[in-house]
Amino acid sequence: MADDSNYSRYSAPSISDIHYRPFVGTEYKIYKRRWFIVFVVCIVNMANALIWICFSPITNITTAYFNISGMQVNWLSLVYLIASIPCGFTASWLLDTLGLRISIILAAWLNVTGALLRSLTTYTFIPSDMKYPVLLTGQLIAACAQPFIMFCPTKLAAVWFPGSQRATANTIASMANPLGILLANIMSPKIVQTKADMPLMLWVCTGISGLGAIIATFGVCSSGPPTPPSASAAEVSEPFFSGLKKLLKVKSYWLLWTVFGAGLAIFSANTTFIEQILCPRDYKNSFSGLCGALMIAVGAVGGAVAGLFVDKTKLFEEVIKMSLGLATLFGIFFTLISRIRGHPILTAISISGFGFFGFALYPISMELAVEITYPVAEATSSGFLFISGQIQGVIYMLVAQYLAQPLPANEVILPNACRTNGTSGSDISQDWTVPNLFFNALAALGTVILIVFFHPHYRRMRAEDVAKAESILNYDSTDSSHSGASNRTPPMS
Repeated sequence: MADDSNYSRYSAPSISDIHYRPFVGTEYKIYKRRWFIVFVVCIVNMANALIWICFSPITNITTAYFNISGMQVNWLSLVYLIASIPCGFTASWLLDTLGLRISIILAAWLNVTGALLRSLTTYTFIPSDMKYPVLLTGQLIAACAQPFIMFCPTKLAAVWFPGSQRATANTIASMANPLGILLANIMSPKIVQTKADMPLMLWVCTGISGLGAIIATFGVCSSGPPTPPSASAAEVSEPFFSGLKKLLKVKSYWLLWTVFGAGLAIFSANTTFIEQILCPRDYKNSFSGLCGALMIAVGAVGGAVAGLFVDKTKLFEEVIKMSLGLATLFGIFFTLISRIRGHPILTAISISGFGFFGFALYPISMELAVEITYPVAEATSSGFLFISGQIQGVIYMLVAQYLAQPLPANEVILPNACRTNGTSGSDISQDWTVPNLFFNALAALGTVILIVFFHPHYRRMRAEDVAKAESILNYDSTDSSHSGASNRTPPMS
C-alpha cells in the first residue's frame, strides 16, 4: 500500500485498476441472521462493560465492603486497560485468522468465568485478606475478554453487511459497550445502597454474563455468511503480519490512532472517576450514576445519529472533526460547572453534551480506520485504535490520580457525599479540577491536530467503485454478444 498522496479521495476507477479486481462477477447476498449476530455481540459486549465499571459509581461503599482504598477501587478499572494491551494483539490475530465465531465465544466464557470468581468473594470460605486479590483476579479474567469482543463490530459489519448498512451495524454493536456502562451507572447505585447489597450486584453481573455465554455458544454457528454481502467482503483480507507492515505506510491512520486513542482514554477516565469528581461537592452516588447514565444514553443517541448520517453521506472526516470539537467544549463546560456545588441540572447538561458528541467518534472512527487502510483486515486496523486508547488510558489515569489535589480548606468542613455509608472518605475526597483541566488540554490539542492535519482517503469505497465499474463493463460486453437476451440484468453490487 502506497502513501496517501498516491490516492485521490474519491478518484474514479481506471481501466488498469479494474483489471486486477478478483471479486468481480460474484453475486452478493445479505442474510437476516446478520442481526442475530449483532444481538449476540451486543449482549456479550454489554456484559463485559458492566463487569468493568460496576464499582466506579459506588466507590465509597466498595472501599468499605472490601476494606480497601479508593486507589485500589480504581485498579479494578485500570486492570481492564492494562490487560487489553497484550490481549489486543492476540485478539486481532485471532479475529483475522480464525474468524468471528471463536472470538465471540471466547469473550463470552471469559466474561462469565471472571464474573463468577468475583461473586465468590461474597462467601466466608474466602479469607478477608484474600477477597480483594480474588476480586482483582476475576476482574483481570474479564478484562482479557474485552478486546476479543470490542474488535468484533468492524469485522462483523464488513463480513455480514452491505456497504449501505456497515456504519449502522458497527454503531449498534459498538454502542453495546457504553450501554453496559449505562446499565452499571443505573444499577450499581440502585442495588448497592449499603454494604450488605454488594453480593446481589455481583451475582446480577454473573447472570447477565452467563446469558451471553449460552447464546454465543449455541447461537453463533459460523463466522460469516455463505455468500458475501459486498465486493469488499468477497475479497480476502491481508494476513495479520502483512497488514501490520501496510499500516505503517498510511500516515493518516497513525494520526487517527493518536487522537482517537486520547479521546477514548479521556472517556475511560471520566467513566472511572465521575463519582470521585462529584462526591466531594456533595453529589450523592445516585446523582453520579445518573450523570454516567446520561453520558451513555445521550451518547448512544449521538452514535446512532452519526452512524445513520455517515451511512447516507460517507462524510467520515467531517463528522469526527465536528464531534471531537464539540465534545471538547462540553468537556470544558463540565470541568467548570462540576467544581460548583448545587448545580445538578447544568452538570447533567454538560456531561450529556460530552456524551452525545464524544460517543459519535467511536463507531465512526473505527469504521474510518477500515476505510483508509483497506485491504488490511478489519480487526487489525480497528483493533489497533482500541489498543491506542488503552495504552493512553493507563498513562492518563495514573497521571490524573497523581494530579488530584486535597480539597481546599474552606471545603473540608462542608458536607461531603464521599463520607456517607459509614466510610471516612479520607482517601477519595479530593479536588479533581487539575486532572480535568489536563484532560481538557489533551482534547483541545487533539482537536487542533485532527482539523489541521487529518485528510484521509477512502480506499475501500474506491475499491468497491472499481468492482462495480468492472461488473458493468463485463455485463455490457456479455450483453453485446447476446443481443437477443433482452431480459438480462447486471449483477448485484
